[in-house]
Amino acid sequence: MTLPLFLEDAYLRDARARVIEHTPEGGVVLDRSIFYAAGGGQPGDSGVITWGTRRLGIATCVKVEGSAQGYTALVAAEPAPLPPLGAVVEQSLDWERRHAHMRVHSALHLLSVVIPLPVTGGSISAGKGRLDFDMPDAPEDKDALERSLNALIELDYVVSEEWISDEELRANPQLVKTMSVQPPVGAGRVRLVRIGDATRQIDLQPCGGTHVARTSEIGRVRIGKIEKKGKQNRRVYLHLDD
Repeated sequence: MTLPLFLEDAYLRDARARVIEHTPEGGVVLDRSIFYAAGGGQPGDSGVITWGTRRLGIATCVKVEGSAQGYTALVAAEPAPLPPLGAVVEQSLDWERRHAHMRVHSALHLLSVVIPLPVTGGSISAGKGRLDFDMPDAPEDKDALERSLNALIELDYVVSEEWISDEELRANPQLVKTMSVQPPVGAGRVRLVRIGDATRQIDLQPCGGTHVARTSEIGRVRIGKIEKKGKQNRRVYLHLDD
């Protein structure tokens, strides 16, 4: 499998790796990667890889189709020669884009706290994100929701992670907030992202994405449009307000 270095350190911007495969579509598979592969509503990371005097722009990172071993592939931004198998490359992220994804992702977890309803979908981009809720009626006071959300951000909660077994997750189904996407099981363990600590935990849910270390790093956010999407669903947009 491709070792996901970003799970151990979401702030790792550069790392060395070895090319172990080329996909039929022209992707570059590394033995270890700082690039997050698109999934769970979060886009794949972009950046560059270099080897010797060569440089290859990376548009995104994707999971290798049909791979049960967790391989991911880097997709070139434009047609260009790929590093050969066995080559040692230097990876460098488009850090500003990745960090924006981290801020939005953590903010969306907090949005699911101030709107404590089942989540039916979501997506993340560099400046904004959205969650879809099982919400028959629109919130009465959008400004109050925004104030509550920013108040949580300003309290500077620690964002951390832990791992539990598949069996522990099955025994605690209330941890899963998403109705449309279930956390992957079968690998033996599932990653949980926690906001808060032993004194006051405000959120704990399965998540494989990248997050900030503390909520204050998100900065101020703004709740945008709230759209009706079907009989039971409402889509709530969130924007980084800086």
